[in-house]
Amino acid sequence: MKDVTDEGIRVQYSGLIIFGTKLASVVTGMMFTLLITRNVTKHDFGIWANVFDLLAYFTILATAIPFWTTRFVARGKEGATKTGFIANLAIAAISAACYLPIVFIATSVLNVESTFVGIYLVASIQIINIHTICALEGSLRAKKPQAVGYGLIIEEVSKVCLAYLLIVELQQPLLGSMISLVAATTIQTLYYLRILRNEFEQKIQWSYVREWLRGSVANIYQAVGNQIAAIVFILLLSFGTPEARANYQAAITIASIIAYSSFLSFALYPKLLAENKMGDVTASLKMVLMFAIPMAAGALAIPESFLIILNEVYAVAAPILVLLAIDALVIIVSQFYTFVLLGTEKLDEEAKIPLRLLIRSNIFKVFTLPYVHAAVTLPTTIYVLTSFAAGQSLDAALYVTVINMATRLAMFFALYGIMRKSVRIAVPWRSIGKYAFAAIVMGAILILLPHPTRLTLTLLSVVVGALVYGALLLTIDRDTRTLVGDILDEVRDKMRSIT
Repeated sequence: MKDVTDEGIRVQYSGLIIFGTKLASVVTGMMFTLLITRNVTKHDFGIWANVFDLLAYFTILATAIPFWTTRFVARGKEGATKTGFIANLAIAAISAACYLPIVFIATSVLNVESTFVGIYLVASIQIINIHTICALEGSLRAKKPQAVGYGLIIEEVSKVCLAYLLIVELQQPLLGSMISLVAATTIQTLYYLRILRNEFEQKIQWSYVREWLRGSVANIYQAVGNQIAAIVFILLLSFGTPEARANYQAAITIASIIAYSSFLSFALYPKLLAENKMGDVTASLKMVLMFAIPMAAGALAIPESFLIILNEVYAVAAPILVLLAIDALVIIVSQFYTFVLLGTEKLDEEAKIPLRLLIRSNIFKVFTLPYVHAAVTLPTTIYVLTSFAAGQSLDAALYVTVINMATRLAMFFALYGIMRKSVRIAVPWRSIGKYAFAAIVMGAILILLPHPTRLTLTLLSVVVGALVYGALLLTIDRDTRTLVGDILDEVRDKMRSIT
């Protein structure tokens, strides 16, 4: 790409590689989800979602150390990769040991049938995998961001192949799904270890751990806040029924694909850490929105078609998907602003993390927002579910979506206020207008066409929509034509290097 030098991280190239692999994982991820949703009841799918609701509380520390590892590796601190991996592995072992006895208490309190307990127990291995993957990706993000995309593809393909064997051939839908997920992430971990093997020849720097543990006060603070906010999904299961949780999970499965566009700016954060240059920020934001806006428009145009792919029983969740598609755009821009804020923060530049300065930094301010979010959503959710939607699978999921969405929008404005005091980003309003215009035309065409109810026809509609959007944008937007030219130049360079 022409946007950065060959010496450093290539923001557009790395972002496109990761985004491309994320889009490819949509296919494999959809196949995996279909293997589950078409072989289990809606009740069982709600239990499957709850496994990960519970698991999240025991991976709450998984990103604490890697957050600082990325920053240290990007700034060339020797031994940071090996030190971060060992530290996170120790945290993983403690977390898994705590998880196992609590499983029996949690499943009893939530009235989960004993036949599902085995799935919760197998998930304990995933605690180890999540911690190790976070540690390794923290280093890769600072050195070879595109390798994270390759690792994702390896994990996704392995997961689908194993799931087919265990679910279809051996008739073990939920247990087989969990085993295949654990095995695939283990393979992904081994791939990352191979790439970073040279980093493990360096010495462990225990002095880093002392600084990271001090700095992780902020990360733990944020992680706890996020998980407190996530209690709304346990409330949804408890007050709304497993079917309500399943409706929400089906909709978020589709809406989360929109959020993949945020990976287009994946390499921007380490680039800012290493070079502290703002030149790539606006260009990166434009590229993110160039893909996010039409993806959201597609979900708004034919939500039922996307949900029917999972199973026709989830078509009722179309209103939830519409709201989550809009919410996804707020999440994407919020994540982008957060990357820029954290990337320009200099308090740890000398491999020291003063706690006094950390608490007063933008990092701590941003990490406080989940608590404000939770303070609004939790009491509101309890009141609404108990008063208006107790036992109602669709209304309960819809209310939780509206509550979360409205609160997240308020948190976005708070984040924007924090950012404006320290970093100014030139918002490309003209480009956004062009993306929105092309997306509206695309969406209108998808609405007018017959709404498909089969997987192949839905995918064909997606292709038609993408072609309409791409052709229109290439016609009206010069930057898009430049980007396509840069991509073609990169492909030709790669082909020449291979031959």
